[in-house]
Amino acid sequence: MKRLFPILSIVTALLLAYALYLALVVAPTDALQGDVYRIIYYHVPSAWTAFLLFFINFIASVQYLVSKKPSARPPMKWIVIAIGVVGAIATYLPPIKHQIPAGMEPSAVATTVLLIPMFYFLIGWLFPGDRLDVLAVTTAEVGVVFCTIVLVTGPIWARPVWGIWWATGDIRLTSTLVLWLIYVSYLVLRRFSNSAQTQVLAAVLAIFGALDVPLVYLSIWFFRTQHPQPVIGGGGSMDPRMLHVLLFSWLAFLCFAFLVCWSRFRLELLEREVEQAHAMESMVGADAAAHVSLPLSRGA
Repeated sequence: MKRLFPILSIVTALLLAYALYLALVVAPTDALQGDVYRIIYYHVPSAWTAFLLFFINFIASVQYLVSKKPSARPPMKWIVIAIGVVGAIATYLPPIKHQIPAGMEPSAVATTVLLIPMFYFLIGWLFPGDRLDVLAVTTAEVGVVFCTIVLVTGPIWARPVWGIWWATGDIRLTSTLVLWLIYVSYLVLRRFSNSAQTQVLAAVLAIFGALDVPLVYLSIWFFRTQHPQPVIGGGGSMDPRMLHVLLFSWLAFLCFAFLVCWSRFRLELLEREVEQAHAMESMVGADAAAHVSLPLSRGA
């Protein structure tokens, strides 16, 4: 795997460079916004990547909490399966189907629901034990980076288009900022808390934070907002050439996020191994000191 990393790094660098070329040269100019719209090729893929990382963080956090109670594993598996099956079927029922926003296909909703059990079992298989917690903190850190890119590029885009940097009270912008603050709080908790329950508390906070992701995405359908309608998933339209560039940019961002998560995951594992080694050395040193002091006290 270590030999594969340099190859993937080169491929990712080429993808990012080509995505930049597509965004600046190949993609046509928007008739209404002009060239400023080209920031969409960084803004939107960053948002999608952040949502995916927070989703993985959510699944890993749930798995970690369940792993602490072996008796909860079997019922949780059936609950997750039921969520996937019932949720996918429910999207096609007339009462539920009518609640789906106009332009959003039920098949897209059903596919998203089915991803929950798929990711749940896949992550549980690939990351057993404490590796779930390592995956959770890794995806949270990288997700915050991409969410920061979203919050930075959004106002840069909004200024020439809306005439303001930030639309006060806009539900999409506000909910995205809240999402960022929740996960920053998650990282602060992981960094500065020394409690034995830190990992459990962080997992609970991550689950709470993940609930804001659907609100961020669906807010433009259920609330009045200045934010443009989505170009994928209904509610908007896009030139096919622009869409191809956007999807290619997302592919490049996903590869980059994967490499960063891979590096951070390995580093986190090494840090924990070093901490465990130091703890063992401290215990051995304390035991040795106790055995030495015992004969001395008897001789006295």
